[in-house]
Amino acid sequence: MLTLTILGNNSAIPAFGRHPTAQLLQYEDFGMLIDCGEGTQMQLSKFKIRISKISHVFISHLHGDHYFGLIGLLTTMSLLNRKDELHIYGPAGLEDIINIHLKVADMSLGYPLEFHSITKEGCIADNKKLTVSAFKVNHRIECWGFLFKEKKKPRSVDPEKAQAHEIPSSFYEHLQSGEDYVNQKGETIANTSVTKAAVPARSYAYCADTIYDETLAEKVSQVNLLYHESTYLKDSEDKARDRFHSTSVQAAQIAKMAQAEKLIIGHFSAKYENLEPFLNEATAVFKNTSLATEGTCFKI
Repeated sequence: MLTLTILGNNSAIPAFGRHPTAQLLQYEDFGMLIDCGEGTQMQLSKFKIRISKISHVFISHLHGDHYFGLIGLLTTMSLLNRKDELHIYGPAGLEDIINIHLKVADMSLGYPLEFHSITKEGCIADNKKLTVSAFKVNHRIECWGFLFKEKKKPRSVDPEKAQAHEIPSSFYEHLQSGEDYVNQKGETIANTSVTKAAVPARSYAYCADTIYDETLAEKVSQVNLLYHESTYLKDSEDKARDRFHSTSVQAAQIAKMAQAEKLIIGHFSAKYENLEPFLNEATAVFKNTSLATEGTCFKI
């Protein structure tokens, strides 16, 4: 199961008790922090999330509301005697920024820090259970979105049915990959009669700061859960375009074109105290929409 916890949902500056952008995506033992705006470690503490569980950090771009909390978090990890390596993915300039902070403070971290500069679209992280791909979004500076995809699980063998057909256990791995079994009499035992399909692979897409861009729909096609920034309401569409951001309605249109299962909208402008109009506008276009309310967990 993939679990997404919203830590921060505001743009630019904290306002009305809301914090700049940060999210935590958890998959089994993997804790993946997506952006790290100011106050992120305080939010982690508030929602009782152990920072020692974070193994990967993904930074979409180098505007402060998406990474100003990072150096503080890295320092805290060291003060808490972290020993496990931490992987950071982001624009090339991020490594220089972190190294400057550490240099002027005459400080070294007590754990290995591995930087992975994102220079092109495609897979940036891969393990036995999950892949992470980066894709370009259209913002004022270099900015990346992230697609997290669970790897397809093998079919599960029903031992009783397999034994009833005298299928040797040495063939079970072939059954899991979808092969039929041919016995000594030349009879074919259909794979579907002795196995069950695995739960479909799950996916989450994070569309960071971006102007309305219909090409994103193809990049996040049919994801289970889609996050798309929604800085402004529909009546501020011109302002959104001029500042390379999107509106609630535009986010919903991308979700509809992508045939996403569910949409989350966030990155709200500090000009808005009441967020219900965002939800009302978005659901009129794409019904299965939720606000990225801080502390909310979305399960896939």
